[in-house]
Amino acid sequence: MRYGELNLGQIEAIVNKLGGMEGVQRFLSGTSEVVIKDHVINCDANPFIPDGWKVEEHQKGGQFKWDAKQVELWLSDGQKKGRVEGNKLRKEMAKKTPFNANVLDYLLAHPELIPDEWKGKYVFFWGTIYRDSSGDLYVRCLCWRGSRWDWSGGWVGGGWRGRGPAALRAS
Repeated sequence: MRYGELNLGQIEAIVNKLGGMEGVQRFLSGTSEVVIKDHVINCDANPFIPDGWKVEEHQKGGQFKWDAKQVELWLSDGQKKGRVEGNKLRKEMAKKTPFNANVLDYLLAHPELIPDEWKGKYVFFWGTIYRDSSGDLYVRCLCWRGSRWDWSGGWVGGGWRGRGPAALRAS
C-alpha cells in the first residue's frame, strides 16, 4: 500500500470529513473538491480579557497567516543561565516582535496547529500585558496540561526561567 503509515482510524476520519461514502464518491468523480484552509489570525483585534483583569498593553500585529516555522521561541540570556526578573525581561522584549494574546487564543481554538515540541514549555505571548484585580502585571502563556492545551499567566514581577520562552515573529 502506498500510504501504509495511515491507520484505520485516520482513514475513517478522512471518509467522515468528506461526508461519508457518498462524499468520497463525489470527490473521486470530481464533483467536489478539498479546499486547504489558511489559518489567518487577526493580531489587530482586541484580546480576550480574563475576568477581573484589564489590558495594560496590547501590541497590534496585523494579520498573521499561521505557520509554525514563522514563530521563534526565544529565551533571554538570563533565562538560559537560570532565571531573569520579569521587569528586566519586559524591557528586553520591547526590542523584539512578540506575538500578542490573540495568537494564543487562536491556537487554543485550533490545538491541532500547536507544535508537539511546545509541550513541556510555557510559551508566553508578551505582545499583550494584563493587570489583574490586585494591580499586578501578567503575561498569558500556552501550556500543556497532560491531555489538553490550556492557558496560564506569569507574574511580570517574578523570576522567569528557561521553560518560559517568548513567542516571537521569526526574523
